[in-house]
Formats: sequence, structure tokens, C-alpha cells
Amino acid sequence: MFEQQPTLELLFEQLGLDANEEAMDQFIRDHQLSADVKLHEADFWSAAQRDFLKSHWDKDDDWAIVIDELNQQLHIDSGS
Repeated sequence: MFEQQPTLELLFEQLGLDANEEAMDQFIRDHQLSADVKLHEADFWSAAQRDFLKSHWDKDDDWAIVIDELNQQLHIDSGS
């Protein structure tokens, strides 16, 4: 069972992405989404990443908090 409180860094690791601060900042800058694109529907995710994001969002579990944080950061440029 996952005991550690999820963080943005752990989310990046869970998604198989580099989790150092510089890499996360770069990912967020490079993957800004328009307001009409839901996070889990973005075309840059693999099927497994998409499933992870959607399933935890739907469960509204501890991961949902950091998934929402990532969602907000990826929509900064959309004005939403």
C-alpha cells in the first residue's frame, strides 16, 4: 500500500517523468493546455499515464490533490 503523501515530485515519478525541479518546470512550460483540453485527454500522455491520472481523479483519493495541482499548472496559459 502507498503510505507516503503524494507530492508533485512523486506524481512525476509515478508517471515515469523526470522529477527534479528543473525538469518539472520545463515539462510544465512545454505542455501548456488550452482551456478546453482536460488534463487526462492531453495528447502527450501514454495510455498508462492517462489511465493513472483519470482513475485517481475519479476516485478523488490523495493523488487527486496533486493531479489537480498539475492540472492547474498545465492550464496557466489558458487563462482558466
